[in-house]
Amino acid sequence: MIVETRVAEDTTNVLLVEDHASFRQALAVVFDREQEFTVAAQAGSISEARELLEGIDVAVIDLGLPDGDGAELIEALASVNPKAIAMVLSASLEPAHFARAVEAGASGMLHKSASIEEIVDAARRLRAGEALLSPNEVIEMLRMVSRKRQQERDAQISIEKLTRREREVLQALAGGLDSKEIARQLHITVETERTHMVNILTKLGVHSRLQALVFAARHGVVEIR
Repeated sequence: MIVETRVAEDTTNVLLVEDHASFRQALAVVFDREQEFTVAAQAGSISEARELLEGIDVAVIDLGLPDGDGAELIEALASVNPKAIAMVLSASLEPAHFARAVEAGASGMLHKSASIEEIVDAARRLRAGEALLSPNEVIEMLRMVSRKRQQERDAQISIEKLTRREREVLQALAGGLDSKEIARQLHITVETERTHMVNILTKLGVHSRLQALVFAARHGVVEIR
C-alpha cells in the first residue's frame, strides 16, 4: 500500500520501500524523530514506489520485494531523480545480491539485522557525503557482477550446443527416469542414450547426470514437474 507523499523543502525527504509494514512503520517513526529527516512516502512494492520517486533525497530500499528485485527500483530512481541516494537493505547474506545493487547505483547497504537506529545513522552519513563501502569493496562487487554475467553467457553458449534429442534426454532425466527408462520412452537403445548423455556432459562441462540435471533446471532447459 502506498502511503501519502509529503515532500518537505527544508529537510531530507526519505522514501521507505519495504513490504513488511510493521518494520517499515517502525523505521518511519525513528526517521521522523530526527529533525533533518521527513518520511515523504512509503511503499511495499516496486510498482508502488515507481510513482513516488520525484522529490526524494534518500530512498531506503529492501532488495527482496514481492514484485521483483529492489535493484530495479534503484535504476529507476537514478533515471528519474539522479541526485537521490539509494541505500539498500537485505535479509540475504548472498554477496551477489549486494553486488547487483551496487551496479544499479546503490550508495550504501545494510543487512536487515542492523538496528533501526543504525539504518537511520547510515542514511545520515550517506546524505553527508560519507561512504559506507570502501572503493575496494565496490570494485570487488562490480567484479562479481562481471563474473556472474560471464558465467551466464558461457552457460547460454553451452545450452545452444544441445541438440533436440539431447534436450529430450535431459527432460526425461528431469522426470526421474533412469537410463533404461529414458531409452524406452525415446525409442532408442540404452547404448544410444548413454552416448547422448556423454555428449550432454561434455557440452555442459559437468561430470555426472545429477550435475547435468541441476545445470539444465537452473537455466530453464527442463521443467521439473
